[in-house]
Amino acid sequence: MTDDSWIDTFARQLKSGIVAIDGPSGAGKSTLADALVKTLDELGTPVVLVRTDDFATWDDPVGWWPELDEEVLRSYWRGHDFRFHPRVWRDGTAEPGPRVWLRWEPLLIIEGVSSARAPVRPQLRHALWLDGGTEAERLERGVARDGEGERDNLRRWQDFERGWFTVDNTRSHCDVVPDSVLRQRIL
Repeated sequence: MTDDSWIDTFARQLKSGIVAIDGPSGAGKSTLADALVKTLDELGTPVVLVRTDDFATWDDPVGWWPELDEEVLRSYWRGHDFRFHPRVWRDGTAEPGPRVWLRWEPLLIIEGVSSARAPVRPQLRHALWLDGGTEAERLERGVARDGEGERDNLRRWQDFERGWFTVDNTRSHCDVVPDSVLRQRIL
């Protein structure tokens, strides 16, 4: 199955609910989320995409969850539009940026590290996991994306997420997306 056919097949079964796309940094989560949203748009399926990168910081990789829970998940279940302050990075420091307002849709995709964490799993329609190659390959993709100046931060992040995923046991609770789905796009 080619990457596009896997994405198309998966997208066709989505109409409502919450989909989490999780995995380590540099695994291809954003790439998969973007391709999935594009396919859903082409199919006429309304969708909202929220990225955990809009909440996380180098110093607080996962402790921001109450903010996402209040401003995104609770709004979703109430059928209300999403209003939150995505982080804006200035000189290597993240600060809450201007408030964004996203229209509520019956399908919500949350993409990013820890998006399929234990407390949210019962609310998810689907939890997807991407391995995305070796840790060294993922680090190089992260550096290519964020710049050489972030290499040390990315290494510390990888150390953190390795422990996080072990304790949370995230991967075993997700459907693992075959690396072949994104091979042409990232690997």
